Amino acid sequence: MDLKLLFMSTLFGIICCSSAQQEGNECIKANALSCGECIQVGAKCGWCTDTEFLKQGEPTSARCDELESLRKRGCDATGIEDPRGSLKILKNKAVTNRKKGAEKLRPEDITQIQPQKLSLNLRSGEPQNIKLRFKRAEDYPIDLYYLMDLSYSMKDDLENVKNLGTSLMKEMSKITSDFRIGFGSFVEKTVMPYISTTPAKLLNPCSGDQNCTSPFSYKNVLKLTSNGAQFNSLVGKQQISGNLDSPEGGFDAIMQVAVCREHIGWRNVTRLLVFSTDAGFHFAGDGKLGGIVLPNDGKCHLENNMYTMSHYYDYPSIAHLVQKLSENNIQTIFAVTEEFQPVYKELKNLIPKSAVGTLSANSSNVINLIIDAYNSLSSEVILENSKLPEGVSISYQSRCKNGVVNEGENGRKCSNISIGDEVSFNINITAQGCPKQGKPESIKIKPLGFTEEVEIMLNFVCECECHKHGIRNSEMCHNGNGTFECGACRCNKGRVGRQCECRKDEVSTEDLDKNCRKDNGTDICSNNGECVCGTCECKKRDNPEERYSGKFCECDNFNCDRSNNKLCGGHGRCECRVCICDANYTGSACDCSLDASTCLASNKQTCNGRGICECGTCRCTDPKFQGPTCEICPTCPGVCTEHKECVQCRAFGTGEKKDTCERDCSYFNLIKVKDREKLPQPVQAFPLMHCKERDANDCWFYYTYAVNNTEREVHVVETLECPAGPDIIPIVAGVVTGIVLIGLALLLIWKLLMIIHDRREFAKFEKEKMNAKWDTTDNPIYKSPVNKFQNPNYDGHKAVTL
Repeated sequence: MDLKLLFMSTLFGIICCSSAQQEGNECIKANALSCGECIQVGAKCGWCTDTEFLKQGEPTSARCDELESLRKRGCDATGIEDPRGSLKILKNKAVTNRKKGAEKLRPEDITQIQPQKLSLNLRSGEPQNIKLRFKRAEDYPIDLYYLMDLSYSMKDDLENVKNLGTSLMKEMSKITSDFRIGFGSFVEKTVMPYISTTPAKLLNPCSGDQNCTSPFSYKNVLKLTSNGAQFNSLVGKQQISGNLDSPEGGFDAIMQVAVCREHIGWRNVTRLLVFSTDAGFHFAGDGKLGGIVLPNDGKCHLENNMYTMSHYYDYPSIAHLVQKLSENNIQTIFAVTEEFQPVYKELKNLIPKSAVGTLSANSSNVINLIIDAYNSLSSEVILENSKLPEGVSISYQSRCKNGVVNEGENGRKCSNISIGDEVSFNINITAQGCPKQGKPESIKIKPLGFTEEVEIMLNFVCECECHKHGIRNSEMCHNGNGTFECGACRCNKGRVGRQCECRKDEVSTEDLDKNCRKDNGTDICSNNGECVCGTCECKKRDNPEERYSGKFCECDNFNCDRSNNKLCGGHGRCECRVCICDANYTGSACDCSLDASTCLASNKQTCNGRGICECGTCRCTDPKFQGPTCEICPTCPGVCTEHKECVQCRAFGTGEKKDTCERDCSYFNLIKVKDREKLPQPVQAFPLMHCKERDANDCWFYYTYAVNNTEREVHVVETLECPAGPDIIPIVAGVVTGIVLIGLALLLIWKLLMIIHDRREFAKFEKEKMNAKWDTTDNPIYKSPVNKFQNPNYDGHKAVTL
């Protein structure tokens, strides 16, 4: 079992080590041929511009490595190109601290999100962090557009909505002093195959003597206004219409309300759309039933406040509506009857920043519904971003009320925000590589349902600073066959080699390959590289710390001798398979220290005069002595007495050193055994001393003292042997005497009680005997013991009594 665990742990360590190496070699594996290519690999990569940096056999791509590795390989910090990304705030207007009743501000003067504009320089793999603040401003303006289904089933609802303007204005004044309201209505497209009815029926689609207006798709009845009485007046003039199928054409109306900004009168404030109906909805594809096949174009088609293209364009899809509502920062409130709650709740899940309320049968609760839905929508802030450029990623972390921190998708939002509350967001933007064109990009981040947004300009760090100073057609690149930049040649098209000395079509020929064989052997570049233009370019290892080098790639820096599982003992570097030791170290694995200070004893003698200092360690010449400086003699007299107090305090917590035990007695390993038979015997490979000592209570304890290499070990019997001393006899005698006396006393008491009991019983018997009265009649079963017999020959004389 132990071997299995050892194998598993070793295998796990190898896998972890291999994984760590794989993660750390992205710079080497990229084979970057220029500084620009190198820095796009990742944030850990740097490029060495020192012209003398590369060793013989190393390719140009070896200049690209992790920063720490470049420094270890001898590249000076001033020669390492490692451009960093940066962030600059261009517009940083503070959030508005406005209270209701204060001086009225224009909507464009109110700020709820900060900062408003930034510029980022993105280095590949290096995230840039943006901190955003959001604060719900008090007394923020609100635009509300009421979009109502005017099919016949909503007749009683229209009566209640006619007075909605002034009532809603009164309620909303408790939230904001700047409120505007508008009104629109919808029924259905008029071109459907199932509307096969006469023109007169279309003019008045209601049955019987009901007076209804002709069906229409969408009508903008009232542009947003702060005049509640005007709302009541115009809505009061509206007439119900009719429709032959249950689903209505509300999606057409929502699309027009969202995109016809000028007609509706939307401002850059909180925009609410209340959609009121008691039916379902048609969506994209349903228009084919009426021969309408063109998809909705998402544009405004209002003429004289009527939607004029309902017969031409199909209904919009749900995704199309979501896009347009989001683009125009409109928050939707679905006020629908109980019957259609499940349908619109599913729709709500698809439309961000929307709410569903249950509309009573006659819409009498519409004001409370709107207030509740608004409070629900405005208490949550959700950030969204525009489409990201290729290779750019974004992550969010929100810090909400009461210290709540959210990450992942939940990091985009904060809930339960009241007016005046402030929350913050940490946003990380990271680029991987550079866009193909390398041109600046722009993205926007905004809270859903709000008109404010943050604009972020993205610039990409695609080249090194040294790239600007490159020399085209440089003589350093084989007669001008390349550009010398950042310490290396960037070859012109069709040229290869470290100095661009070869054409691609002559990279590998028999004559050139001869130059890559050591001692005219058969192996090209010692099988550790490739022959390029007659010069060996050594291959790379997965571990970036390990490299081949040399004219024929015959050298490496990882096949030297090891000590303590460390290359060159950790005291040197491996060059061409030979350890170059640090100062004061020698040996093939640099494992022999020349520093004799470690052999000096406290008396300043080398190995206490009992040994020789070899490689920084004492070799004791006297076999009786051991220890780092030959100071320990486990079998010498006095050893047991020397360690008695420490063994006593460590094993039993007693003795003179019990108060200073931890400080004075931690120089040996203590091992407890059950009895003396478990103590080690002198057959061990190292000297061992058996000890028997007595403590202050005349108790004996047994232990062994030994030195195993430099480790001191003490095995001690865990129980003391304490004989019964003479002082305990009086105690025992006293205890026995006491027990005997107690027994006698109990016996006397029992005897006394028995005598008293017997006397009472005897007296009781005598009394009963005196009171007894006996009957004098003969006992019927009594027989006299006297028998009389008469001889038959009796002659009259007295009978003889027997």
